[in-house]
Parts: sequence; structure tokens; C-alpha cells
Amino acid sequence: MNKLLSILIWGVTFVLLVLVARSFWQAYQPVAQTLQGQIEARQYSISSKVPGRIDQVLVKKGDRIEKGQLVFTLLSPELVAKLEQARAGSAAASAMASAADTGARKQQVAAAKDTWQKAKVGAQLAEKTSQRITNLYNDGVVAEQKKDEALTQLKASKFTENAAYQMYQMAKEGTREETKKAAQEKARAARETVAEVKAYADETKVNSWHDGEVAQVLLRSGEIAPAGFPVVNILDMTDVWAILHVREDQLAMYKMGEVFSAIIPALGEVTYEFKITYVSVMGDYATWRATDTSKGFDMRTFEIEARPVQPIQGMRVGMSILVQQ
Repeated sequence: MNKLLSILIWGVTFVLLVLVARSFWQAYQPVAQTLQGQIEARQYSISSKVPGRIDQVLVKKGDRIEKGQLVFTLLSPELVAKLEQARAGSAAASAMASAADTGARKQQVAAAKDTWQKAKVGAQLAEKTSQRITNLYNDGVVAEQKKDEALTQLKASKFTENAAYQMYQMAKEGTREETKKAAQEKARAARETVAEVKAYADETKVNSWHDGEVAQVLLRSGEIAPAGFPVVNILDMTDVWAILHVREDQLAMYKMGEVFSAIIPALGEVTYEFKITYVSVMGDYATWRATDTSKGFDMRTFEIEARPVQPIQGMRVGMSILVQQ
């Protein structure tokens, strides 16, 4: 009986010692830490290059939109007026270029010829008059002054005839090639101005450049939209990633290209795999963490981006992600 009691006591003592030893062993084991991050997605802002008043916003939060879909329209009477002004200027420049190519009208050519003929007849008369005065001077009838005046009149008539002839030739030849080219270039510049203003006018109808989901509608009908101000923000849920903040003493476990497992609580206890695609140090203002001064340094925090290895159904921006370290 005493032997049985002794064995029982020793057995209980042994079990207690094992339990105490196990408790001490567990107490000194490193505690598993949970690293928490957040899901992010690519975001695009849809805006216009020109200012204007919002006419219609054709989408609402939560809508799925496709690339090329009309998102909102603007009212801009100033652009409409500018476009009409540019078109009028282009028409005028084209007309001037056409006139330069056509050259002088036949009536203008005929008038220039008649002017030349008139000057030619005048020169012939001046030549005969000068000859008569010269003969009279030689006979001693008129003074030398009269002879000089007649000679001067003859020279002036010759110059007038030559100038009229040159004007007639210019009218026949038409506009100079340089003038034609200048008129054509002005017409082309006017057409380009029309194209530029029309491009701005087209910006009053704004389409999406990406597929996505409407996350925010920042302006409504009737409000003024400055140039470049985002009117609608969309999320591309096919381009998502997780953001994690890791102390540098744990960074060795998170290297570029490595894959780790994580849980997204909002989607249940299923484990998903993520691949690290980016590692960068965060700004100094929020990343220093004091350690034991005997270690001689303070630790910084690094930001890690990790993308799902496989698409995850139901994942949304802002969901938490948990990683067991």
C-alpha cells in the first residue's frame, strides 16, 4: 500500500515538473507576430483640358465603365465662339491664297496695257516735239532754254512709258511665287488654328481612357470645372496590391520577388499568396523607432508592395491583409 502511494506521488510530481518545464519553455519562445497591411488599387482621375460648366455627369459611384465611354460633358460658349472665329479666319486666308494663285483679273491686265499704250503715245509725241524745238533752236528762232525743256520732257515721257510697260508685264505674269507661297502658308496656319480650337472644343465631351469602377464623383451638373480638375475618379480592380510596413530588422523575410501567404479577414480564413514587387524606405518623419541604446542604432520602416499571385474574387480597396511572421 505504501509502495503504491509512493509511486502515485512520484507520478504526480513528475507530471507537475513536466507541466512547469513546458510552461517555462513556452514562456521563452518567441511570440508569433501578425503584420497587418491594406489593399490598394490603381486609381485614375478623369478631367478635361479646358475649363467649363458641368453639363451632365453620366455615371455614378459603383458604376462599371469601359475605355472610350462618355463620362461627362461641359458647356463652354467661349470655345464655340472661338471655333467660329477660327473658321472665319481660315475661310478668309483661303480666299486670299486662291486670289494669289489666280493672279490679276483680265480687266486689270487690259487696264495696265492701256496705261502703257497711253504712255507710249505720250513718249512719241514728246520725241517729235523735242525734234521740232531742236530744229527751231538750230535756226535761231527759240532760246536754248526751250530746247532743254523739250529734251527733259522727252526723257520723262520715256521713263513713264517704261514704268507703264513694267506694270503691264507684272499684271500679265500674275502674283510672284513668293507671294503665292506666303498666302498658301497663311491659309495652312489658319486651318491648323481651326484644328487646334476644335480639339479644345472636343474636350467638352470627356471619355474614359481606362476600364474601371467609379469610386468618386467630385463635381455635379452646374458646377464649374477648372482645367485639369478631376471630375470623376475610377479604380482599376484588375491592378491591385497590398501595402505592408516592415521594420528593417524584419526586412530579411521580405525580399523582392519572394512569395508569402496572407489572410484577408473580410474574405474569410482562406490563405492567399502574394508576390513582393516593390520595397522602399518610408519618409524619416514617421519611420524611426528607438531601440536599446546598447545596440547603437535606431530602426527605420520600409514600405512593401505585394501583388496577388492569382486574381482574388471579392477583394476591395481598404481591406486588411494579415501576415503571420
